Parts: sequence; structure tokens; C-alpha cells
Amino acid sequence: MTQASESRDNGRAKLPIVSVGLDIGTSKICALVTSIDEDQNSLKILGIGIAESEGLNRGVVVNIERTVGTIKKVIEQAEQQSGIEIKDVIVGIAGDHIESFQTRGIVGISNPTNEISAGDVQRLLDDTRKVAIAAERQIIHVMPQDFIIDGQDGITDPIGISGVRMEANVHVVTGLKTAIQNIYRCVERCGIKIKDIVLEPIASSRSVLTKEEKEVGVALVDIGGGTTDIAIFEENVIRWTSVFGIAGKHVTDDIRKGLGIIVSSAEKIKREQGHTFEAEIFEDDVFMIPGIGGRKPMEINRSMLCRIIQPRMEEIFSFALAEIRRSEYASSLGAGIVITGGTTLLQGTEELAREIFEMPIKIGVPSEITYSGLAPEVESPVYSTCVGLALSGFEQKSETNTIIADEIEENVDTDPVDEEVNLTKKKTGAFKWMKKFIKEL
Repeated sequence: MTQASESRDNGRAKLPIVSVGLDIGTSKICALVTSIDEDQNSLKILGIGIAESEGLNRGVVVNIERTVGTIKKVIEQAEQQSGIEIKDVIVGIAGDHIESFQTRGIVGISNPTNEISAGDVQRLLDDTRKVAIAAERQIIHVMPQDFIIDGQDGITDPIGISGVRMEANVHVVTGLKTAIQNIYRCVERCGIKIKDIVLEPIASSRSVLTKEEKEVGVALVDIGGGTTDIAIFEENVIRWTSVFGIAGKHVTDDIRKGLGIIVSSAEKIKREQGHTFEAEIFEDDVFMIPGIGGRKPMEINRSMLCRIIQPRMEEIFSFALAEIRRSEYASSLGAGIVITGGTTLLQGTEELAREIFEMPIKIGVPSEITYSGLAPEVESPVYSTCVGLALSGFEQKSETNTIIADEIEENVDTDPVDEEVNLTKKKTGAFKWMKKFIKEL
């Protein structure tokens, strides 16, 4: 966890447990400083830093200097607001280079009692990581979906069960090594250590989906600036992930081209006047768009703007629906679709999504958790990923959840202060409470 300023209590060091999420997106970069408020049983929002992103395209770093400059800016904002020096972060990753697939591993249980231990589970997951992938790709996540012991399937927690043969169906997420390395390079050039990298739709799901939704079946569609990310859950297990490179920036670009204006004006008009479903426009207001090169401003109505925006949003939802159908879980989504991300703030988005998906639709905001501190600021689809990343930082570090590239991990030295924090957590009841808090999410 991030090291915070140290206070003294009866002569003993008291180190607050802090987690920082860093969302490096195509349209924005956001840093969120959080801690666990034991007294109020809530997540305390300590500080926020956010700035328009520069140097990324479809979730991938294309300009190191600009990305580093923006990261420094948001980190400074978050540090100033929280009063905490940020030393490490949980970073999100997306981009259309992300790929996922299912595989299966198998191991034998050789101990005298045939009782399955945590070590056996780890051995099985290690076995699944040996699956052949392209040399330029790197495993990001290995997520067990269910276990089969001596032919008995449907087991979610095998530890303590007796058996001689254990198998597991596993969901593996991979990304390009160079894309991962560039994220590390940008963050480390800011003097900050990356504690973990998390796939962005997985992070968003932690902040916007309820346990009940994950149990009955739900698809999360996170529409960012450069990519749209999908995560499907059923029986509280992640079943499918997907990323494609059509998102909010394409809507802005369509407005820019359609109206002949600059990008900043197009983005402003999209946010202030944009509507995605013409049938739901009841007041067709007229507004002005700025002229360029000395030209006079022009008048335009909302329905005309909608005719530019709606086809692109229909395309995004249609692509998402095709991916959901490809997963073969479309008929298992009892809770329907949850859409989140900054683009969902456009008026009419929920109605358009309902027409295309023909399923129950909900706008996902980080409101399934009790917050304190700067709570109102983060209760928006814009912060879904960043809040989820911060929550990921409170989970116990385990290779069963996330595997980072060995060659990358070797370049990250262990901070003695982090070791002291981990030791302090083990000696106090706060860590046990924290694990219980996250598990209940």
C-alpha cells in the first residue's frame, strides 16, 4: 500500500492503510487516493487528481513525454488534496491489444491425506500459465472459474476437499509486452512504483456491480474514450472479457468532422448538448457553434447534433452486443447490462441501449459501496474504473488473481517501507477487517 504520513499513538507507529488507483485512459488520466474508514465501515476518499489525457490512442501509450507530464500533474493534484505522498499505485490497462481465452489445467494430489491445499491450487494455476502464447504477448490475469476434483465439477473453493486429481477451467487475459512496458516506463519516470496492473473492466466491475448482479448474470459495458471494455459475470465468477477500439473519442471526432469545428469545441458541445436518442428529444433547443478562421458562429439544433451522435453510439452498442453473443452467455444475463464510463453521461444513452440490447439496462456508478470524505465527487460513471482500481489495492496480493510479467517484476525493487507496512498490517486487526470489507463487496 501507499506510504502515508506517520503518526504516533502511545509511542507506537500507526500507519494508515492507503490505496491509490491510477486510471491512464485515452480521454483522461485520473488518480484517486483512498483509505479504509473502520469507524464508519466505508471507503474514505482522500484526494482526486484528474486531467485531460495526452499521449494515448485507443488505450495505448503513443507519446511517453506527454503521458508522463499528465501523470505527474494528476499525482500532484491528488497529493495536494490528500496530504499524502504517493509512492505506489494500482494501474488500469485496456486497449484493443488485450486478448482473452479459456484454458484448463490439471495436477495430481500427492500428499498422504489427499486433502487439497492452497499450495496445490497455486501449483494448478502455475500449470495453466505454461499455456503457449505468442512471444510478444504477456499474461496479465489468470482467473480460475471452477474446479473439477476426481470428475466432480462446479467446485469454486477446492481447499480442504479430498481428491487425487484436480482440474480447473481458467480465464486468461493477455496483452502486448510493449504496451505493458510503456505503462511501467511512464509511471516509473514519475518516481512511482506500480504495485499491480488490473484490466480496466475488471476494476470497474468492483465499483459498480453488486454481488447479486454477479450471481444472477450481468454484463458490464464500460465505454471509455478510446476503447469499450466488456466483462461478463455469472455465479459470482468472471466468465468473459473483451475490448474493442470504438468509444467516446469516435463520437467527438464525428462531431468535429460533421460540424467543421476543432476537437475541444466538439468535446464541449458533446458534453453540454449531446443526445444519443432522437426519439427522446422533447425540447429541440437551438445553440451556437463557434466559427473557425474568422467565420461567423452558426446555429444548430439538438436533433441535428443527435443525428451525428446516434449512429456512432448505435455502432458501439451493436459491437458490444455482438461480443456478448460471441461469449455464449447472452441468455444467462438475468441482471441484464450495466453501462458505465464517461460517455454514458450523454442524455438518451440508457434509452438507446435498452432498444439495442433488448435487456434490462442500468447506468453504473460507484455507488454500491459506502463512501466518506470526497464521496460526491466520485459518484459518477467517469470514476468507475479509478474507484475499482483503488479497491483492488486493498485486496490481498495473490498470484491467483493477477500475474505480472516476470521480467517486469524483476525490475521493481521491494521498498523496505512497504515491508514495514505489510508487517504492521499482519500485527493489527485492521488487515483482517479490510479483507472482510472487500470480500463483502
